[in-house]
Amino acid sequence: MTTSPLTPDELCARLDASGIAYHRTDHPPVFTVAETAPHRELMVGLQTKNLFLKDKKGRLFLVSARADARIDLKRLHEKLGASGRLSFGSAELLLETLGVTPGSVTAFAVVNDRAGRVTMVLDAQLTTGEPVNFHPLVNTATLQLERDDLLAFLRETGHEPMIVDLPVPDDGQNG
Repeated sequence: MTTSPLTPDELCARLDASGIAYHRTDHPPVFTVAETAPHRELMVGLQTKNLFLKDKKGRLFLVSARADARIDLKRLHEKLGASGRLSFGSAELLLETLGVTPGSVTAFAVVNDRAGRVTMVLDAQLTTGEPVNFHPLVNTATLQLERDDLLAFLRETGHEPMIVDLPVPDDGQNG
């Protein structure tokens, strides 16, 4: 039996039912971190980027990192214990496993991975205590929540996050 992916409203209802507080900011569709820039003054906390990746053996990873993290796809597999270099998962695989489309990838999407196929990878920089911002399964809104609430949500979905240190460039470097 296939269960349909949650809608953004159903996700928010689940957060409400779990006692997880969040602040929602609606905005025009954004597909890249750069496109969020005009809306950031409305959003306190850390901005994020999210990558849906697979290894040579087909293991799936959802990497959520600070928007300015430098993610080296040629070396990340070493930190994750993955088999060989990582590559991006296809749009079809993304929809099948996480119920979202490219541009809407988010840590919240693990709620749709009921089979537990995806390993949740969380940048250690997102666990510092600052609020974090993620799309609620669509790229026309952003939810801000506290770190502990994010961790509680991930664990509630059966996705204990693998926390890894992903470097953030110094201000003088290109990212």
